[in-house]
Amino acid sequence: MEKDFKSVLEEKAKRINVNLSDKSIIDFYEYMQLLLEWNKKINLTAITEEDEIIVKHFVDSLTILKYIDEEEKIIDVGTGAGFPGIPLAIVKRKNKFTLVDSLNKRINFLKEVKEKIELNNIEAIHSRAEDFGQDKNQRESFDIAISRAVAKLNTLVEYLIPLVRLNGKIICMKGNQIEEELKEASFAIKELGGEIKQKEEFLLPGTDIKRTIIVIEKIKKTPEKYPRKSGLPSKNPLK
Repeated sequence: MEKDFKSVLEEKAKRINVNLSDKSIIDFYEYMQLLLEWNKKINLTAITEEDEIIVKHFVDSLTILKYIDEEEKIIDVGTGAGFPGIPLAIVKRKNKFTLVDSLNKRINFLKEVKEKIELNNIEAIHSRAEDFGQDKNQRESFDIAISRAVAKLNTLVEYLIPLVRLNGKIICMKGNQIEEELKEASFAIKELGGEIKQKEEFLLPGTDIKRTIIVIEKIKKTPEKYPRKSGLPSKNPLK
């Protein structure tokens, strides 16, 4: 492993108050190598410079670490190349992570990452979010549902809120243009049983990239008709 990688990752992580073990840093390096190798075959990321992967993928994913308690069961919906689920799983080995994506090629990639860095605390599942949310074995079975850059908030909450237990929470990782989305999503959040608990805005370390984290608590059970069938939440968001 290159010294530069270790020093940059350590320094950037410390700037968000995350201290990484040597084992975690090795795991992140192997993950990056697999990401770049697979990216030549399938489109996983447009970000291919090492420093940018560290900040825009790894550190960005770890910004929600403080919202996760030990042993909580977490689902990452629309995980893509594994963000934020894999970075969180590398650091939080006592938590169980379920990573869901609608593209099987990405799931195959995640399964190789799991095997190569021995991430026994993750499971990668090929499914659409709407179908997964209607699965009786999965619905309302998670402590936390997370998602990064998947959909507008009024659609995203319909994917996530049905998956978490009562008093569980969803964490939506968004960019900087969030006020309009929050307004548009107010009915959907209430209808699905949620209540906004926190909004955190910050810049990614060493950049002018704005990020917003929205934390929504589930205060009542979600009506059984949600999520609606595949495609409807994005085509016709609740309002």
